[in-house]
Amino acid sequence: MARPKADLPDAQALRALVRSGELRVRVTPGARTESLAIVAGGVQVKVRAKPQDGAANTAVAELVAKALGIPKSRCTLLRGATSREKVLGVTL
Repeated sequence: MARPKADLPDAQALRALVRSGELRVRVTPGARTESLAIVAGGVQVKVRAKPQDGAANTAVAELVAKALGIPKSRCTLLRGATSREKVLGVTL
């Protein structure tokens, strides 16, 4: 059985939250489904990957890049490698 597609918000709404090339997100690793939502002015990201060996961090960057419609190489983790609160560097 195929996995369902990730639930993603409108790219323009997400781009509006990028400040000075940075996007702050709150991450839930090991979730049942992958999703990205704008909640109370912040970004909530849920990924299936477990927080082991940076797998969840990679999955978060890839999902955010997909939601923004940019290549994965333009979305990198700046701060928060071991925290649920992360700051991603985004080049639009």
